[in-house]
Amino acid sequence: MAGWTAKDIPDQHGRVAVVTGANSGLGYVTARELARRGARVVLACRSEARGTEAEDRMATEVPDAEVGFARLDLGDLASVRRFAAGFSYDRLDLLVNNAGVMALPYGTTADGFETQFGVNHLGHFALTGLLLPTLLATPGARVVTVSSTMHSVANIDITDLNSERRYRRWTAYARSKTANLLFTHELARRLAAHGSDVVAAAAHPGYAATNLQTEGPRMSGRKAVERFMEIGNRIFAQSAEAGALPTLYAATAPEVPPDSFTGPSLAGWRGSPAPSWRAPWTLNDRAGERLWAASEELTGVAYDRLKV
Repeated sequence: MAGWTAKDIPDQHGRVAVVTGANSGLGYVTARELARRGARVVLACRSEARGTEAEDRMATEVPDAEVGFARLDLGDLASVRRFAAGFSYDRLDLLVNNAGVMALPYGTTADGFETQFGVNHLGHFALTGLLLPTLLATPGARVVTVSSTMHSVANIDITDLNSERRYRRWTAYARSKTANLLFTHELARRLAAHGSDVVAAAAHPGYAATNLQTEGPRMSGRKAVERFMEIGNRIFAQSAEAGALPTLYAATAPEVPPDSFTGPSLAGWRGSPAPSWRAPWTLNDRAGERLWAASEELTGVAYDRLKV
């Protein structure tokens, strides 16, 4: 794993990948590098304009890329269902649950969920469940969910998943990232119990320069915070190319363990991919079971093939 770069990605010809949030930042780099190695990549993005622009840009950077845009709004379960129903491939080797929002002002999704929990966790939970039959039918398929070191700030509150009692933007973000890791843990456990070779793993980018840091302050009109984040991105953050490496490693490297968590090697901040520390509450079976049951109820998406 030491010194691993995008050049080490194995050949991906014949493989099909879905990358959420592939129009910019980490998602764009992840999709582009998978396409560069031969994968057929679906760019699953909320904005048609930004998604098609990313498709055109990728075709310029990787002329032989097999990529296509498909609209997916993770904050709208009807959109998630339409995307899954329109998925036309007979195989799905790789689902990268990358899209996310961070530290937004309080808001709700189309279905009434707190935005960060709804987009970062519930949207991806529903998407994975709806695509599960195709994943299970594809030998060696993987589900890679992008979390964050910020998960260590807060455990989920199973009695207040939508932060209705008190909303603090960073706590809500941290809880959504804990939910990503608990989802990965429980998915890996259920896949193993059913004898499936599908690998559920997680990754995080460390501190990578993307628009994720500035979107929340911009939406709430906090100009000073937005400027501070822009300066931090320029001075301290690694590039999106470097930040995407842990995701690409978890997605493509041989023998990635189920329920692993890959991040940058240098204090989880920057550097080549390496095993990453995670809070012990993200490995709690009972918490994973309770979040899973709540997620099935909230989304209406039941993982019937993975019942325990």
